[in-house]
Amino acid sequence: MPEVTAGRPRKLFVLDTNVILHDAECIHNFAEHDIAIPITVLEELDKFKRGNEDLHFQAREFLRQFDELSGDVLSEDGAPLGPGHGSIRVVLGTDYDPRLKAAFSQDCPDHRILNTALYLQKQEPGRPVILVSKDTNLRMKAKSLGLPAQDYTSDKIESFDKLYTGKRVLEDAPVELIRRFYDEGGQVPVDEVPGLSDPVPNENFILRNGSQSVLATYRAAERALIRVEKVTTYGISPRNAEQAFALKALTHDEIKLVTLVGAAGTGKTLLALAAALECRQRYRQILLARPVVPLGNRDLGYLPGDLEAKLDPYMQPLYDNLNVIRHQFSEHDPAAQRIVEMRENGKLLITPLAYIRGRSLQRMFFIIDEAQNLTPHEVKTIITRAGEGTKIVLTGDIRQIGQPYLDALSNGLSYLIHRMKGQPIFAHITLEKGERSALADLASTLL
Repeated sequence: MPEVTAGRPRKLFVLDTNVILHDAECIHNFAEHDIAIPITVLEELDKFKRGNEDLHFQAREFLRQFDELSGDVLSEDGAPLGPGHGSIRVVLGTDYDPRLKAAFSQDCPDHRILNTALYLQKQEPGRPVILVSKDTNLRMKAKSLGLPAQDYTSDKIESFDKLYTGKRVLEDAPVELIRRFYDEGGQVPVDEVPGLSDPVPNENFILRNGSQSVLATYRAAERALIRVEKVTTYGISPRNAEQAFALKALTHDEIKLVTLVGAAGTGKTLLALAAALECRQRYRQILLARPVVPLGNRDLGYLPGDLEAKLDPYMQPLYDNLNVIRHQFSEHDPAAQRIVEMRENGKLLITPLAYIRGRSLQRMFFIIDEAQNLTPHEVKTIITRAGEGTKIVLTGDIRQIGQPYLDALSNGLSYLIHRMKGQPIFAHITLEKGERSALADLASTLL
């Protein structure tokens, strides 16, 4: 029988391969409970040992940690994971459970992992056995057979509704207070703003009273609200308050990390690119990158042409935003010609995110588009490569995830916003209003 903790038996968590590929450190996040690794999982990890993507790194890191464990991982007691933790063991293949055979005729890795969990449930009837998988379908299959199953939630934020938006609206602000922002140099001490509690560094505010209003952002160093003006940035003028807040953060030297979240058409990438061009002289290079996430399960190999031709469809949205900015000026305007020159001499580079790995990011304005398709570990890997003088901007729509094992609560962009909230060098704004066209807004709302 398993040891009893606080009057209850320790749980036994059976891990799916995708949990390990999501987080190589996952085995240290189950407190005092025990972990079982089906032999099928190790077989699947073997396929990911070679490669340069994050999945390959996670597989190699887990196997390295696993190899360093002391103890017999094949025994029923397993190998200890350290003080305050349970043990980990490998479970070899067993005969198929009759329930599994009756329900699913196909023999596949998922079903073998599920079979291992059912076997352990039968072997230890007095103990909670729980399958942990990021595969929704496998969890549903497990539950249909009476086996508890859950998602891996250690790096998941608590609630989408509680995710920091970067903005608050203060209604019925005193008219005299609003006027002070215009009459006193655009700065008012935070202690003199009624109804404002616990402001976060670089948090944005709309102070409103009837037809009068002012936009402001909180600067922790001055302990004051600073007025935000709607300023045209490299030909792009903010069309709403959130866009004005975004441009202010994007062009502020002391803010080194910016996240912009919003639906399609809210201007996330366009604003980031315009700000980068406006601030170009402060940086050695402007980098625009995005993860390659194929649509409709068709990978790069299905597309015709060489590698550059295959990648062009994925990079096209970035080119489109660049063209929008260029078309704000006449063909012979120096601002338009400068964009062409920067592209030709490599000062402005559009590339898949995979090509950035391993580079040293010194004095760069680095924009990562579609960041909601990155894992928390991938986001950490990218940001920790930031060198002196580098600014990183991540944009994305956390409701539009293109990766099968990520969702609005577990993707790297949401995780980053949640963990970085309150840091003086970080700013975030959620863009709420679409500005692409009336048709696009209507489709976003109704479809």
